Amino acid sequence: MRNLHPVAVGQCVLDGKHIYIQSMLNTRSDDIAGSVAQAKALEAAGCEIIRAAIPNMDAVALIPAIKEAVSVPLVADIHFDYKLALAAADAGIDKIRINPGNIGGTDRVKAVAEKCLQKHIPIRIGVNSGSVEKDLLAKYGGPTPQAMVESAMNHAKMLEKYDFHDIVISIKSSDVPSMIACYRLAAETCDYPLHLGVTEAGTERMGLIKSAAGIGSLLCDGIGETIRVSLTADPVREIAAAQDILRAVGKRGGVQLVSCPTCGRTRIDLISAANAVEEALRGCEKNIKVAVMGCVVNGPGEAREADIGIAGGDGCAVLFKGEQILRKVPESEIVPALLAEIEKL
Repeated sequence: MRNLHPVAVGQCVLDGKHIYIQSMLNTRSDDIAGSVAQAKALEAAGCEIIRAAIPNMDAVALIPAIKEAVSVPLVADIHFDYKLALAAADAGIDKIRINPGNIGGTDRVKAVAEKCLQKHIPIRIGVNSGSVEKDLLAKYGGPTPQAMVESAMNHAKMLEKYDFHDIVISIKSSDVPSMIACYRLAAETCDYPLHLGVTEAGTERMGLIKSAAGIGSLLCDGIGETIRVSLTADPVREIAAAQDILRAVGKRGGVQLVSCPTCGRTRIDLISAANAVEEALRGCEKNIKVAVMGCVVNGPGEAREADIGIAGGDGCAVLFKGEQILRKVPESEIVPALLAEIEKL
């Protein structure tokens, strides 16, 4: 467990006790109604911190509109223009994502640090493989983990100079091994909370795979206080993916579904049954393990740790609870029977 400097983002405290799920609006920054609707959809899906791009002064109007519509903290994503950071702070933003090194001279960094210090607004420093300074690229021969971590620490020092320490760090790469190495090095280098993500991860399919490999590996190491699964897809899909990653590594409760891949012994449509059970339990908050198995070989024996489950037979299945067989049900009743037993738990 890292000795963290806790950072509060609205009501969310990044202290390692809870891993917060983030996403970012992909509606146009000048579409206030659409942005508000998407923010509400993200909150309903389980997003705990929402980020919005603020590319110009007109976009600052998003901040009060979104904050009035949702209760989760809002982050302003800002590049280059320090005046946007000041305006976002005055508009009630909960966190600012900005790199102090690309907003101009020390007077501008000081202005942002002092404003955020006054209003208790944390700052996330976001470095990726495409933003590393030229001198560091030359020093390390490219955007290596060492170069990216040093870049992030240099940005942090600019804020620390003005006694600002409510900092969150992200050091992202589209290359999974590099991303993992960056965060491991950052965790050894600083005590600031870390925002995990694989940047430009890809479409929903590949983006989820890369994010699960990168984010999941780090979470298993005890690294990371907040995560964003970056997908070229509806942002709401990012929330489902993040929840699944957190459950897979034991960082979130809820239903754990285990199912076998099927084989030549399977005599029921297990794939359809498993998908139906997964969909039906998507919103279930019970901390249980549910098994959907193809035959008795992979049934009560291999899945004995499950709280409840089914094991397929020839056109039928047995319902089991732990190692106890409850009853046999015909194939057409497998899913409703299993769901009925889960309801009793």
